[in-house]
Amino acid sequence: MDSTQPDIFTGTFTQQEPIPEDAIAAAVAVMRHGRLHRYNVGPGEVAEAALLEEEFAAATGARYCLAVASGGYALGCALRAVGVQPGAPVLTNAFTLAPVPGAIAAVGAVPVFVEVTEDLVIDLDHLAAQAAATGAKVLMLSHMRGHICDMDRLMAICRAAGVTVIEDCAHTMGAAWRGVPSGRHGLVGCYSTQTYKHMNSGEGGLLVSDDAQVMARAIMLSGSYMLYARHRAAPPPEAFETLRWTTPNVSGRMDNLRAAILRPQLRRLPAQCAAWNDRYRVVEAGLAGTPGLTLIARPEAERFVGSSFQFRLAGWGAAAVQDVVARAAVRGVELKWFGAAEPVAFTSRYDSWRYAPAQTLPQTDRVLAGLIDMRLPLTFSLDDCAQIARILRDEVGRRFQTGV
Repeated sequence: MDSTQPDIFTGTFTQQEPIPEDAIAAAVAVMRHGRLHRYNVGPGEVAEAALLEEEFAAATGARYCLAVASGGYALGCALRAVGVQPGAPVLTNAFTLAPVPGAIAAVGAVPVFVEVTEDLVIDLDHLAAQAAATGAKVLMLSHMRGHICDMDRLMAICRAAGVTVIEDCAHTMGAAWRGVPSGRHGLVGCYSTQTYKHMNSGEGGLLVSDDAQVMARAIMLSGSYMLYARHRAAPPPEAFETLRWTTPNVSGRMDNLRAAILRPQLRRLPAQCAAWNDRYRVVEAGLAGTPGLTLIARPEAERFVGSSFQFRLAGWGAAAVQDVVARAAVRGVELKWFGAAEPVAFTSRYDSWRYAPAQTLPQTDRVLAGLIDMRLPLTFSLDDCAQIARILRDEVGRRFQTGV
């Protein structure tokens, strides 16, 4: 390369890996027999959706699992299944994505936001204060962008306050805290299999729980009619005896086609998580020590999955942050900024969600003002990641020298 020319990255930040060949073959088999609906099975046949639930329950160590149409549906279904009523306050992170407060609002409940720390996790002191001040009895905990808080302390706070925990694990499938899989601390764990998540079925979601009544209610809600006996990772039939008369059908089933695509991906998940972390560490090493740039600390107890990368330009003005984002884009590196005044594409913040009551969160405002987010798809090589880090180091350092 001509040393006088800028280093330009030519990869695509939204390009995922192709669906594995065995998953394609499984999907074709479903299309050939035509029984896409999860309850449409032939003699002696077990539906792909039922098999996926059984296998995902085993992978997470959960007693029960339900496959649904999307991660957002999983969140709403979990809220209904634990008994959240219209008008009830529900705690959640101020730093999350729109489907989380959206699920709360969609059941008629009221999102109550909790501050975020500089390490991008829920502020546990503020959580305790908000639980006491509002009387909220449910926390929808978002492990936003794969960052897991001190789950031991969080669960202690919630137990003391009588708060039920639902975990949003859209970004932490395959992650863990002190060896406990993400989604297994709370009463319900919710996962997404949307294209940009850790398994890809375009759209899709999963719920896990050890609570028979909660999961029986979720299965009825999802649209099982009276076919719940065809599930293999469900509570026993007696758990449904009363609920089947009183639980509304809010249909959101996963179909066999998507389940067939996901089952081979589940078997590959540990290797995929390791590959993401290899890429994450290359970017992290490349940015270490960059003037003006703050990396996010990862606790030793956290087994994370680095499918995205965040850093902070702490104390920078909006114009300087926007300049870095624009300069990086010219060189092929796509960044998202959580400090923008208006929502952009998937990126929004708590004051964008005007269906929730206005709330003042100065600590979150300060953290998000300099927060940069970047996808790390597995279509990137390690060399790609090193190049991205060089470009970011160059552009952040250049702007820092001229003033922020």
